[in-house]
Amino acid sequence: MKELEYPFDGDEIIKKKKGIKKVLLGQEGLMPLKIAVLGGATTNDIVKVTELFLLDNKIKPIFYESEYNRYYEDVMFENEELEEFKPEIIFFCTCNRNITAWPDVTDGLPDIEKKLDYEYLRLEEMWNRTAEKYRCPIIQNNFEYPFYRLLGNRDSWDKRGRVNFICRLNGKINEYAENHSNFFVHDINYESASYGLEKWSDPFYWHMYKYALCVPAIPYFSFNVANIIKSVMGRNKKVLMLDMDNTLWGGVIGDDGEDNIEIGQETPIGQTYSEFQEYVKSLKNIGVLLAVNSKNDEATALKGLERPDSVLKSDDFVIKKINWMPKSENLVSAAEELNLLPESVVFADDNPAEREIVRSNVPGAAVPEIGDRPESFIRIIDRSGFFEVTNFSEDDISRNRMYADNVKRSVSRNAFTDYGEYLKSLEMKGEIQHFVSAYMSRISQLTNKSNQFNLTTKRYTQSEIEEAEKDDGYITLYGKLDDKFGSNGVVSVVIGQIREKECHIDLWIMSCRVLKRDMEYAMMDALVKECMKRGISRIRGYYYPTAKNAMVRDLYGELGFEKLSEDPDGNTVWDFEIKDDYIRKNRYIEV
Repeated sequence: MKELEYPFDGDEIIKKKKGIKKVLLGQEGLMPLKIAVLGGATTNDIVKVTELFLLDNKIKPIFYESEYNRYYEDVMFENEELEEFKPEIIFFCTCNRNITAWPDVTDGLPDIEKKLDYEYLRLEEMWNRTAEKYRCPIIQNNFEYPFYRLLGNRDSWDKRGRVNFICRLNGKINEYAENHSNFFVHDINYESASYGLEKWSDPFYWHMYKYALCVPAIPYFSFNVANIIKSVMGRNKKVLMLDMDNTLWGGVIGDDGEDNIEIGQETPIGQTYSEFQEYVKSLKNIGVLLAVNSKNDEATALKGLERPDSVLKSDDFVIKKINWMPKSENLVSAAEELNLLPESVVFADDNPAEREIVRSNVPGAAVPEIGDRPESFIRIIDRSGFFEVTNFSEDDISRNRMYADNVKRSVSRNAFTDYGEYLKSLEMKGEIQHFVSAYMSRISQLTNKSNQFNLTTKRYTQSEIEEAEKDDGYITLYGKLDDKFGSNGVVSVVIGQIREKECHIDLWIMSCRVLKRDMEYAMMDALVKECMKRGISRIRGYYYPTAKNAMVRDLYGELGFEKLSEDPDGNTVWDFEIKDDYIRKNRYIEV
């Protein structure tokens, strides 16, 4: 929704929040999510505005709110209401007003260390208790700087200063996050600095309403919380698609020629475009796919990327749509070639007319209002939170290469008239095993993505995945696929729950980048093999339709399952009898 796109008007969002919510609730395909907000301050407006940003990401939150300043007690003591709520995410909404053991200028260093330990260990005890009891992702605010400095500039380095105390406390929070999966820091220290600490920490709002921040800043706070949540739930964008003229460089290459476009260190405007290209290139390292969408002559446009002072080169882009077609059509075509949905794409163009055409014709694609001033491009794309990093795996680093290899596979496929011969030519090798610690992060990512190949739409946190692997009552399998073009990484996950002599498929998901490559058959073969090893005679499969997973509606039938039932909503239940003469279904992957 345009009103919720960064940069937004926070005051307008607060004024119009009821009307905005009504519109967003009319969307189809909203995913329910139970979120407990445990606050050290008043949180009701934070909850209301966070709801808007989550709805905008197709997440329908159901909230539990603690009483004022009861965040610690709610998890450390018995709480039937919270236990019955069964939160899927817990957000500790604290601020520096919740710090009680501040250092005093008369304290000795041992006293200050005791106070620091008291504040941190109290938090750590609370997080450990929460993780053990609720086994869900935890989001914790770090602490913003105080609104005054008793020691002036010395406050930052003297251990008796509050600024120094907060920095050290935040450092301990960061260290905990580094060592605990499913724990995420909401960086209000950065947000308050970006917004303006003097306004953010206006004491009026605390003393009048017990708000941890000023009311106009709430949308910025809520926006960033929502970005963390949508990332945890696999709702990040995947592709940054860029125009070229006046977006990647200054000028129009077809008119000015490659020697006269502005890029490089010779002019201030050239430096600005180079800095933007450096930012774009760095996105590759967190797994963002880069694409070009430009109205241009292809040979001429590519010369801009061939310049020695161009940071971005042609092979940095997994797909290049350089032609005279409408950019909206190019975007849809590129998404299809990548086996992604158009809503996975962020389209950046300096031209407002092109932005509006894409926004109008490709619902779901993100079209940030980057304007036409290149010095604003980084700030607007970066702070929009399209690519918020929560989990980070080796597959993220390799994703651009994997998709580029997929483009090579597509080119290779065009040389074959027989699809089976094409699959043989790929020389595919699969690795299918029980979950291992090295891949837990990637497995967690896959299970939480809004995937086209997702039969049950069940979500698992990383801690739940680890528990399932340890539990003999589950069969857990991951599938990794390599071929002559390179590795696709971990691409499929199956979790089956054993009930008596039956295996009930609780989750079956596969990355869209390996669709129609026989990987689903290889996973079925491995599941049957594991069932036979355990003396299981039947597999029960479930399909729950969504707006995106229609492609796997008949998968069980193709695998030889018998349909047992189908309700009016299209939910189906399937049965597969395991026989001794089971014939392997995978024909092209060496497992």
